[in-house]
Amino acid sequence: MGYSEKTLNISKFNDSIIFLSPKDIELNEVVLLNKNYTLEEIIEHVKDSLEKNYDFDFLKQKLFIRNSYYTKIDKKDAKLTESSIAEFNQPFVDSLLNAIPNTSSNHSEVLGEFYSKLSEDNAPSKLDIIKASRLYDKNNEMSITAMTEKLQAIVRKHVKRDSYFKIKSGIIGTKTEIDSSLFGDNQINQTKEAIENRKKQEEARRKRFLHFKKQSLTQLQKHNFIFKDSDLNFIHKDHKYQFELENLTTLNDYIVYKVSFHPKGSADYQGTLYINADDFAVIRVDYQNVKPLKTFKLFGVSFNHYLNKGTLLYEKNTRNKYALKYAEEKEGQLVGFKRPVKIIEKNKNVKGRRKQNEVASDVDFIVRNTDKVEMIVFENTPINKSVFTDFKEKPNVKPHYLSKYDPEFWQGYNIIEPNKAIKTFKSLENE
Repeated sequence: MGYSEKTLNISKFNDSIIFLSPKDIELNEVVLLNKNYTLEEIIEHVKDSLEKNYDFDFLKQKLFIRNSYYTKIDKKDAKLTESSIAEFNQPFVDSLLNAIPNTSSNHSEVLGEFYSKLSEDNAPSKLDIIKASRLYDKNNEMSITAMTEKLQAIVRKHVKRDSYFKIKSGIIGTKTEIDSSLFGDNQINQTKEAIENRKKQEEARRKRFLHFKKQSLTQLQKHNFIFKDSDLNFIHKDHKYQFELENLTTLNDYIVYKVSFHPKGSADYQGTLYINADDFAVIRVDYQNVKPLKTFKLFGVSFNHYLNKGTLLYEKNTRNKYALKYAEEKEGQLVGFKRPVKIIEKNKNVKGRRKQNEVASDVDFIVRNTDKVEMIVFENTPINKSVFTDFKEKPNVKPHYLSKYDPEFWQGYNIIEPNKAIKTFKSLENE
């Protein structure tokens, strides 16, 4: 508490008493600690405290996870160099390429309860899906399906049932059998057997969705600085990084050391650590790679893992251990393929030469994939092994299809606020 400044003209100053108005004075934050540690000591304490600070036992986490996938085709080109099938000509190849959208995205969201044990190994996990959605453009699938059906019609007309394909690219080749469904009846079969098969296919889709989401959660929790063999090695391999203590501040009512880091030499990441000054737990980390994590280029095939950035936040549970509260990660990869491709139909059951048909093309594709995953945990409940064992997974939830963002779908549930790209998403069927 202080007083506001008051200015008086001295030539008119006659009063013996001056009244000043009270005014709050904002002071800079002052943090007091009972011991001063060097930066090296802080990082060493973090390493030594990993096992005691974090919860490696069984947990049941009520959570929400969103996976977003973005694809951008920078280049798509295929020049037909040979074809023994008249219908398989350059205009048809161009129509196949045009059916592939240059940009596409899809998003899936799940609210559920995840049963797991934090482990660097492939420890088992279980997921109980409460509600789920998928946001994507069905028109993209329909366009590709239509072109696939045209391609299958050409195959049925010219390719023998008992043939096989040999796919070659230069000296590299592989043999593949022809899918017998290519020659099946295209009419809808409403027999009891067909209906049963469709039920099995639907069940298989639910199982795949459950497996995929469980795998995504497991990978997200394993990609963690806690583990020795993690790519996020700025704690376990601290000698590869330069650290700088920026200041002492507060985060979630904790006094924390804010420490930035960047590579000394060949390390991959830079970022910021928020370290609890009381127990030396990293309760938040922001990280991003400073160079490509993996590159490959040979004989026209290229790969560049150019982006990996994210944020991890932790909070204590009833075991008084830290468990993951929030995670966000973004990955970017660039894939290129510039090679000749030849597809040869061969048949060993005919007289004469085995080669029946041949299609060859020079292919040039560059595809950019960006994946983003966000997860927030509402409840971190410690459980024992028997609770984990007794829980039985049931793949009984099918994600609800959304052709455009629907704010009503998650009304009444806690979720992560969707970004602008999701809010503005709509498929062509809504235009």
